[in-house]
Amino acid sequence: MPQPGYPLFDFLAVLDDVRIKGAPLVYDYGWQIEPEGFRRALTAETRAIVLVHPNNPTGHFTKAWEAQELAAMCREPGIALIVDEVFLDYGFGAEKASSFSAGLEGVDVYVVSGLSKIAGLPQMKSAWIVATGPHASAAMERLEVIADTFLSMNAPVEGAMPRWITGRQGIQGQIRARVAMNLAELDKQLSKVDVVRRLDVEGGWYAVLRIPALQPDERTVLELLERGVWIHPGYFFGMEETGWLVVSLLGPVAEFRTGVGVLVDYFRTHQGDNNCLLDGEV
Repeated sequence: MPQPGYPLFDFLAVLDDVRIKGAPLVYDYGWQIEPEGFRRALTAETRAIVLVHPNNPTGHFTKAWEAQELAAMCREPGIALIVDEVFLDYGFGAEKASSFSAGLEGVDVYVVSGLSKIAGLPQMKSAWIVATGPHASAAMERLEVIADTFLSMNAPVEGAMPRWITGRQGIQGQIRARVAMNLAELDKQLSKVDVVRRLDVEGGWYAVLRIPALQPDERTVLELLERGVWIHPGYFFGMEETGWLVVSLLGPVAEFRTGVGVLVDYFRTHQGDNNCLLDGEV
């Protein structure tokens, strides 16, 4: 799995007796996979490569060249590619929002999504899988048994899904508008402080901040919490323990504006006089 990545997968893997091995996402004027790092991570025991497309929290969309690199790694040893596309509708450029559901030649691809992000309904607990590739039919038969073994579909949710999916553009439009406004506000206020840089983001609803690596990020977020700002340390998502923050762009606009103001003031007064290096490549 690429790192940085979504921390929930670590818990899910443990519950299902699966071991996760990290492979690098690197930032060089934009996020990208590092193919050689993925190849080094593969072993005879590797069963799948798992992507979130776009990645959470970096917002990185897997590009066509990256998909082909991954397909080449999967094809010969018969490794599956599992792609979580719950954030696919929340891209900042329509040309980047292509689904893996079209498949990759000779590769078993499993695309997953659900109501949690598609319709803004995480409490409804409904999701789906699209399978393509040489073993898709047999895999779907086994997946149907697994799904029915755990619990059959919730009938009221199933009955309501057509309306929710048909009307998803309403909530998606609200989310995209709020994320865009908050991202613009974040950039506006960060222009007032030299020591914090927002990294490029292509989709989703988080922003990754590069900050001076002067103290553990845990201490930084606790000091910000004392000032009323709730923000994630980067190590929650597999980044280093110093130098990274992850901010949600989902908050109400006025509340977000106030919080970013506190964040900027903190770095301007608390760390603004310290010299630090913020390279284009990390």
